[in-house]
Amino acid sequence: MLHSVIQQEGDARLKVQDLYNLSGKVALVTGGSRGLGFEIAEGLGEAGAEVIIIARRSEWLTQAQAELTAKGIECFARTCDLSEPSDIESCVSDILTRFKKVDLLVNNAGISWGASAETMPLERWRQVIDTNLTGTFLVTQAIGKSMIAKRQGGVIVNIASVAGLVGAPPEITDSICYHTSKGGLISFTRDLSVKWARHGIRVNCIAPGFFATRLSTKVIENAETQILGMIPMGRVGMTDEIKGVVVFLASSAASYITGQTLVVDGGLTAW
Repeated sequence: MLHSVIQQEGDARLKVQDLYNLSGKVALVTGGSRGLGFEIAEGLGEAGAEVIIIARRSEWLTQAQAELTAKGIECFARTCDLSEPSDIESCVSDILTRFKKVDLLVNNAGISWGASAETMPLERWRQVIDTNLTGTFLVTQAIGKSMIAKRQGGVIVNIASVAGLVGAPPEITDSICYHTSKGGLISFTRDLSVKWARHGIRVNCIAPGFFATRLSTKVIENAETQILGMIPMGRVGMTDEIKGVVVFLASSAASYITGQTLVVDGGLTAW
């Protein structure tokens, strides 16, 4: 029996360039209008996938869609507020009606709020948790139901953060709600990977370190010397250093990987 399985797998071997080919796949990227989300959408499109990007603000979506289309990437954009369950339900319904399927889901959307743990307003705590964790769950649940019903498997990649793995001095980042949401996302990834492996759905997570995005630029500027001193490579992440990692996890090259968190941080968490 084992010999038979090995033989079948050997007969079906793909060349490396084919392993990373996402042609014919439909990919949904939340928070795909700018920053790492835009980079991820670009990478998936460059690998051949048809890309759907969703975000809260239409003006950023319109610009992102135009830029991706100009690069020869098939892209559809739709507004969606992940803190509103009814908006998520409507958005996913529209997407599945239009595209019939989603093969790859990248949960990238996220927000933060800076305040000390002792002064964090409950309203802001809920806003961050509702968007980063509950919103991600609801999108994943809706897309996952479709993947399971179609019995064609699928891939889910969650974008967490090193903030979900380690604490940070308040002088650098002071947002316990953000850290909590990203830690929850890592645990969510592990458990869901076990639950849905039987359906042929792989669920993995990426934990980026410091990248110069809209969310982190001020943090980096305010504590640049201290941050760079924490990173063995001595620099923050650069453009194009996330999209290849997502394409890898989304592709057949990672077909035996699930439930894992891949850290992309220049060695920040290696100390």
